[in-house]
Amino acid sequence: MAQRQEQSGYLAMPCCLQPQPSAAIRPPLRGALMAAFFIVILFMPLSVKAGQDLPSTPPVIIVGGDRDYPPYEFINRDGHPAGYNVDLTRAIAKVMGMRVEIRLGGWSGMRDALNSGSIDVLQGMSWSEERVREVDFSPPHTIVNHAVFARRDSPLVNTLDELAGKSVAVHRRGIMHDYLIQSGFKGKLVLSDTPADALRMLAAGKTDFAIVAIVPGMYLIRELKLNNLLPVVRNVATHRYCYAVRKGNDSLLSRFNEGLAILKKTGQYQEIHNRWLGVLEPDQLPWRQLLRVGLIVIGPLVLLVGGFALWSRTLHRQVALRTADLTREIAERRHAEEELRLNQQQLIQADKMAALGVLVSGVAHEINNPTGQILLEIPTLKRVFTDAARVLEGFYRDNGDFLCGGLPYSRMREEIPRSLDKLQDAGKRISRIVNELKDFARQGDSACNELAELNAVAQAAIRLVEPTIRKATTRFSTAFADNLPHFRGNSQRIEQVLVNLIINACQSLPDSDRAIELSTCFDASRNAVLFRLRDQGSGISPEDLPRLTDPFFTTKRSSGGTGLGLSVSAGIVKEHNGSLEFESSPGNGTTVTLSLPIHIEGETT
Repeated sequence: MAQRQEQSGYLAMPCCLQPQPSAAIRPPLRGALMAAFFIVILFMPLSVKAGQDLPSTPPVIIVGGDRDYPPYEFINRDGHPAGYNVDLTRAIAKVMGMRVEIRLGGWSGMRDALNSGSIDVLQGMSWSEERVREVDFSPPHTIVNHAVFARRDSPLVNTLDELAGKSVAVHRRGIMHDYLIQSGFKGKLVLSDTPADALRMLAAGKTDFAIVAIVPGMYLIRELKLNNLLPVVRNVATHRYCYAVRKGNDSLLSRFNEGLAILKKTGQYQEIHNRWLGVLEPDQLPWRQLLRVGLIVIGPLVLLVGGFALWSRTLHRQVALRTADLTREIAERRHAEEELRLNQQQLIQADKMAALGVLVSGVAHEINNPTGQILLEIPTLKRVFTDAARVLEGFYRDNGDFLCGGLPYSRMREEIPRSLDKLQDAGKRISRIVNELKDFARQGDSACNELAELNAVAQAAIRLVEPTIRKATTRFSTAFADNLPHFRGNSQRIEQVLVNLIINACQSLPDSDRAIELSTCFDASRNAVLFRLRDQGSGISPEDLPRLTDPFFTTKRSSGGTGLGLSVSAGIVKEHNGSLEFESSPGNGTTVTLSLPIHIEGETT
């Protein structure tokens, strides 16, 4: 028993077996035990309280966002926050051990709430130098591109500058609102509470255009079924999309930065991006997968096609050797038939033009009769309105505005004189064009004995082909030299040459942005007046340049060219002792120079 007691220790001994202290040491021991007991009792509440503070929960971080900015952030049909920004914030909170509460509302109110401290962070805000003065930004978690949206029946635009003077709907206090104001935008801004409201105003015809981020714009068009809208200018502005906190809140910003970096490393960021934004982008296969598919599927197919091609090529060679003579004969026959057909078409066209010349005089007479009547009556109408205006003005002063012809008189008294002037100018234009057509179609004297002025002939030719010029180019320019000497010749026939040259220049232009430049001048070294026509067309190959004036040669056979225009023109110029020169190269346009000798006083013909 004594050995067991020694091994068990003092506290394990039964009370009856514990040794009794001596009288000398018993009181001090009892006092020490009592003091230790009271110390434990005294500090027990503090220990328990400290133990309760250790597992305290972290504070809730209030995260704000836009309630109507899909697919980035929005209120779903169940009334809960949803979208790319919402899922990204929740994922960051989870990996960083943060408690967050997401509140979505109007964008303008959310910005004010961040500045006032009602919320701690905005989960989606575009970066700009001006906003950096108000808030601190995280690294961008995505890039937002903005676009100009228009109705399908609206005229197309290509740049922001073309919106000057137009009404443009834009999200109030959004990044494009700030950007357009700072860039000095010349249009009229119509502010909306949400991007969806901006698109609704555009679809209803309340504004001419709208500028919205392209991904939310396309998303809203699809969800709201605004089928009359489409983006007309993509990527007018690109902005970095970040988290934003109040200025100086570096500790909170660093936690979101760290969480975003973790998500990118673990692949969760890409999953969230693909879930919300990837559906709006075309799927792309990795190049390794493409290579594997190519080797498995396309490889055997290539081998099969290659073998078939080799076998087919052998057969084709044998067939080609046996049918070469027959093909040559067929080609020669077709060439002869084509030449015959073209000659027949040219004769038919020449006959039609001759008949047209006869018809022009009759048609011109029929047009001139009503045109003359218009020009005769309009001055009378002007005088009538001038006399009646005094009475109408008196009535206007006494009784105020009234309807005249369905419109207010205050407007009609200015419109009627302008309308009569326009009618008179139009009648004169009709008369001038008809007379010039009659002159152009008139047979005339084949002799080249009249004195003519090159500028007048060129201006008459331009008026004849003015519709063709307007259709071919928007960049037609003229430069007429002053005081040109006269030349002796037949002005109608020279006008025919100039008409042919201008029409050829118009037909050579691939699009209306290319220019045609016409000029006249006097060349003292040759004693000649020059007509020079330069176009920015497709040009002429060097091998075709010497053959341009050959009869029946044309480079526009497929579009109905006969090959007679330049040939006839060259003959007319030769009769006038002049010259026709061509300078051209493929892709660099063509320059044609017509030279006519001037008339010298005392010279006889």
